[in-house]
Amino acid sequence: MLAVDAPSLYFRAFFGVPESAAKAPDGSPVNAVRGFLDMISTLVKTRRPTRLICALDADWRPQWRVDLIPSYKAHRVADPVAGVEEIPDLLSPQVEILLDFLRAFGIPAYGVPGYEADDVLGTLAARSTRAAPVEVISGDRDLFQLVDDDRRSLFLYCGRGVAKLEVCDDAAVQAKYGVPASGYADFAALRGDASDGLPGVPGVGEKTAAGLISRFGDLDTLMAALDDPKAEIKPGLRTKLRDASAYLAVAPTVCKVATDVPLPEVDDALPAAPADPDALIALAEQWNLAGAAKRLVDALAARAALPE
Repeated sequence: MLAVDAPSLYFRAFFGVPESAAKAPDGSPVNAVRGFLDMISTLVKTRRPTRLICALDADWRPQWRVDLIPSYKAHRVADPVAGVEEIPDLLSPQVEILLDFLRAFGIPAYGVPGYEADDVLGTLAARSTRAAPVEVISGDRDLFQLVDDDRRSLFLYCGRGVAKLEVCDDAAVQAKYGVPASGYADFAALRGDASDGLPGVPGVGEKTAAGLISRFGDLDTLMAALDDPKAEIKPGLRTKLRDASAYLAVAPTVCKVATDVPLPEVDDALPAAPADPDALIALAEQWNLAGAAKRLVDALAARAALPE
C-alpha cells in the first residue's frame, strides 16, 4: 500500500508549481491540483502500488494535543476563535477541487475526526505486515517514526520532491539522525520542532538529543537515570532535563503519532481506470487540467497492465 500524506503533498505542490503555470479558463490558479495529480502519477509509476490511500487532516490541531502542550501549532492558527489553520487564500479552494478529482478517479481520501493525517498514516503503518507492507510518503519529518523493518513499513521522505524520494528503512533513519526509528519521537521531543510549536529542552540540540536516546533507549529510561548519581550525565545537562521534566512528561504523547485511529472501511485497491470517467472529463475541462488528468489515467492503466 502507498499511504499519502495529502496535505503535505498539496502544500508542496502549491509552492512548487507557479500559479502562472496552471490556471483555469476563468483565470483561477489550479497549480496545487496539477502538482498534486502529477505527484500521484509519478508515485504510481515509480512505486507501483496495488493499493493507495490519501490521508487528510480532519483535525489539523487536535485538542488532546493542545491540552498537553498549548503551544502546539499555535503559530499557525489563522482564527483563534474558530481554530482555523492559516492556509494561503489561493490554496484553500483548490483542496476541494483536488478531492473532486480523487473521487472521480476512485482514489480514497479521508480523515478521522479528532486526528491529523499523520495519525491516519500511523494507524495504516501499524497494520502493515511483511505480506502487506505500507509505504508512507510525506515531507513531514515526524513520520520517520513509522519505519519498521520487521513489518516492512517504509517512509518515503519527499523533502527534495517526489522525483528525489529518500526511501527510508531503519538504517537510513539511524544514518540521518543517529537514532532508530523507534526512538525518533522521543528524540524529537527532546530536540523540539519550531514548525510544530514544540519547544524542546532548552540547551539540548539535535546532536545531544540523539546521543541521549542512543545511549538510554527512550525518554522513560533517561528520566529515571536522572536520579542515579552513577549515570553518566553531565551536571549541567542533568539540570536542564530536570527543569524540563513537566514538558518531557507529556511531549512524547504529542510527538508520537496515534496508531489506533478508527479508520473507515474503504476499497483501497488502486483503480485501473477512473471510477467516474464522465465526472473526470467534466472536471478536466472545467479546470483546464486535461494534461494532468491524462497523465494519471495513463499511469493507472500502465500499473494495471503489469504482472503481479
